[in-house]
Amino acid sequence: MGGGTVTHAPVGELTSWDANWTGLRVVVAGLGLSGFSAADTLVELGARVVVIDGADTEANRARADTLEIVGAAAVLLGTAHVADLPLVEGEPAELVIASPGWNPRHPVLAAAAEAGIPVWGDVELAWRVRERAGRRTAEWLAVTGTNGKTTTVGMVESMLRAAGLRAVAAGNVGTPILDAVRDPEGYDAIAVELSSFQLHHTHTMSPLASVVLNLAEDHIDWHGSYAEYVAAKAKIYERTRVAAVYNVEQAETERLVEDAEVVEGCRAVGFTTGIPAVSMLGVVEGLLVDRAFIEDRRTSAAEMATLEDLGEVAPRHTVANALAAAALVRAYGVEPRAVREGLRAFDPGAHRIQPVARRGDILWINDSKATNPHAAAASLGAFASVVWIAGGLSKGVDYDDLVAAHAERLRTVVLIGTDTAALRAALQRHAPQVPVIEAAVGETGQERAQTARGTEVMAAAVAAAASVAAPGDTVLMAPAAASMDQFASYAHRGNAFIEAVRALMEADEQH
Repeated sequence: MGGGTVTHAPVGELTSWDANWTGLRVVVAGLGLSGFSAADTLVELGARVVVIDGADTEANRARADTLEIVGAAAVLLGTAHVADLPLVEGEPAELVIASPGWNPRHPVLAAAAEAGIPVWGDVELAWRVRERAGRRTAEWLAVTGTNGKTTTVGMVESMLRAAGLRAVAAGNVGTPILDAVRDPEGYDAIAVELSSFQLHHTHTMSPLASVVLNLAEDHIDWHGSYAEYVAAKAKIYERTRVAAVYNVEQAETERLVEDAEVVEGCRAVGFTTGIPAVSMLGVVEGLLVDRAFIEDRRTSAAEMATLEDLGEVAPRHTVANALAAAALVRAYGVEPRAVREGLRAFDPGAHRIQPVARRGDILWINDSKATNPHAAAASLGAFASVVWIAGGLSKGVDYDDLVAAHAERLRTVVLIGTDTAALRAALQRHAPQVPVIEAAVGETGQERAQTARGTEVMAAAVAAAASVAAPGDTVLMAPAAASMDQFASYAHRGNAFIEAVRALMEADEQH
């Protein structure tokens, strides 16, 4: 056991900020935003913390300096330090905190599991330290799904704030959950975005309400199989206390609720973009309505908002996200008025079904955030006649279902990306009548692969789309692929599209 004196409570009993964490030996795997916040929190709690990360970068060295100043036992950077589980000041670790990118088969986490050492994520740690004497304890409204998570937690945050509550969206994107939990003023509620990675390492979370928005194949390489991916998503429903919210239009999510061990009294609440049955939220004649959280739900519905409250373009998946968000805040007790005000105040941000321009009855839409076929299907389904700019780093996905489902609405496809073979083949199989244009720039594949050429490729794609678009068409840049073959990020790709469209509009004005 070594010569150190153990003063902390048993790991299983560490369930509040005020529990005795002093001397607990912890290895934090990963020094990104979540790893840094976990290490910082644990040092503040009095634990003995060793942080490891394979990347010896300038950013990581700066974080390491900060952690060593506040009292971390060691911060070890470089590939040599992530080959096995390190000791903590000469003794075995008693707890490992895994950053979201670290999958369970990583040698460090595998060694911890083999030794019987608990492995938590930052979300598990945050749940355990959320209660603190003298501070309010926020309720958690938890959101996961393959697509739409960030939009939905943003809507939840906006609705809660419209109700006069102190609220924040945190977790997978934006504010690390531990930073939200440690906020000195405290929150009434936190909209917690959770990835499948984070859920895998979460064990005791008991949210007030939770939702799986949708499910499609994603991150199979991390989880090992689709079944394991779904199992991780399903963990969000475990121990839910008031409402387990599911997608009526995807029966798989309802089955996850049926199989979950929720707290007694928790209700299953559905959301649908169609007319809702009892205990559901849905749409009736352009109105978003609630038949779940009202007294007389068998014979009536409460109006919450209109489709117009969602903005100029309200595709089906945006409506679904709004209803899911409404279900979560209604479970908390928010009034319908605040749902509407929250939706009106919500800014969806750039690169997600973002109207860029409209001229000559042609609408230009930037959906660079559609980095997989499931996300692209959601935006393609929102428009009747589409000139589709698509392609990029496909990550081995299958495009057959996507093209087959939307072939009738495609007028022309403009291909970007360095390897368009899979998408081109799916188009030949399922939409042979649709013209395909290749937006190629440069003489070699290597040249085209350079990020610096991405803006030229996009300018060529926009010009090609403009040459074929007719009144009533939507030019939709929804790549159904990652961006890193030609761009630095999906935001870089989206901004390149926006700039190319603006340049086109300005050139038209001068003629």
